[in-house]
Amino acid sequence: MPTSGRTRIKDLLDVERLDNVSNPVAVNGWVKTVRSSGGVSFVQINDGSSLADLQIVVDASCPDYALVGNLTTGCSLTVFGVLQESLGRGQKYEVVASSLEMLGGADPEEYPLQKKRHTLEFLRELAHLRPRTNTFGAVARVRNAMAFGIHQFFQQRGFLYIQTPIITASDAEGAGAMFRATTLDLDNLPTQAGHVDNDADFFGRPAFLTVSGQLEAEIFAQAMSDVYTFGPTFRAENSNTSRHLAEFWMVEPEVAFCDLDGLAQLAEDFLRGIFAHVLETCPEDMAFFNRFYDKELIATLEDIANSDFERMTYTEAVRLLEESGESFEFPVRWGADLQSEHERYLTERKVGRPVIVTDYPSAIKAFYMRLNDDGETVRAMDVLVPRIGEIIGGSQREERLDVLQRRMVEAGLDDAPYWWYLDLRRYGTTPHAGFGLGFERTVQFATGMQNIRDIIAFPRTPRSAEF
Repeated sequence: MPTSGRTRIKDLLDVERLDNVSNPVAVNGWVKTVRSSGGVSFVQINDGSSLADLQIVVDASCPDYALVGNLTTGCSLTVFGVLQESLGRGQKYEVVASSLEMLGGADPEEYPLQKKRHTLEFLRELAHLRPRTNTFGAVARVRNAMAFGIHQFFQQRGFLYIQTPIITASDAEGAGAMFRATTLDLDNLPTQAGHVDNDADFFGRPAFLTVSGQLEAEIFAQAMSDVYTFGPTFRAENSNTSRHLAEFWMVEPEVAFCDLDGLAQLAEDFLRGIFAHVLETCPEDMAFFNRFYDKELIATLEDIANSDFERMTYTEAVRLLEESGESFEFPVRWGADLQSEHERYLTERKVGRPVIVTDYPSAIKAFYMRLNDDGETVRAMDVLVPRIGEIIGGSQREERLDVLQRRMVEAGLDDAPYWWYLDLRRYGTTPHAGFGLGFERTVQFATGMQNIRDIIAFPRTPRSAEF
């Protein structure tokens, strides 16, 4: 319980017996609705701890009864009273108020969140108020539970939580879609020999917001064995879709003395564990999403939590797709990356459960993935789940110095900024592997929400950095 002595609404609604409650109680919240009938008023309040509201009964014997006339949707107040069983339908308990104190008013002519269904598009323009709605309160609680479950999963297995840099000079993905971090005056750039003088910048070199903590996590994996990162990452891709954000959070475990098979098992255990955790800890919120956003949501997550994942190589996946007789929008051919429609066919129609696809062509994967003996494929994996396709991407890392250097040349990378990464292969190199999971995309999948901008509190997208 908070040190203020306030009781959370969730704690009151979850009590099993009234004699376990120390009456009177003090509870705070924001007003959802007010209705009066026959000298008795009923005020619904919520403090964000629960999807359910708490009903406050205020009758004429309450010395603050006149205050009820000033209460409108959005007001904040403190209530002192007695918790008792409710005679109303759909609620177990209510509080009979002995006193009220309004803390903050909300002009009903101006307050935008009135008692009606608002569109998600409208609410995106009100990111400072939308957490007060049922949908976004539920998203926040599920997101919180999933974040806790992720830390719990790795901590219980002896992994160390590593905080990798947000500002970096390395492009882990080799894609170049990075935000520049600079202190240079863009209206008066210093130049030398006709080029921008990077030596005049804060770090004396070009620096960027990170797209991944993987490379730095490998440093600690090569000393601490089992580590993970969980932090913000950034992509400067001009993708204005329901699946893309410019700022998002990534979970990236890195494991020394581990091959691709071990990594695949870790990924399977991880997904099964976090989905089971959310179903167990957020039953009310998950029932809400199942009712209003995706009627198959809970069944889908339960299936994943209880399934053994299928494993197949990329070559086998391409063969199954070619033999399917399906007319895909994107043609299937060996050497092309699998599209969402291909991944969903494999998981939903061919196999009927999650699939781990391994050994992709080297030409479509990153330079740090371990080259197979065939010289054409790498020890990469994607974990595919029904309804969205890829949810995890990972690989066994290339631990052989000469092969890694050759791959970097093929990728057109200057190895100078990666001198420390190459040192890891010079001094006590080991087989190691890791994967990345986009946190927002996973929460989106777990809630059935259709737009990833509704999964993060303050979405950053092209031409949008409000709040």
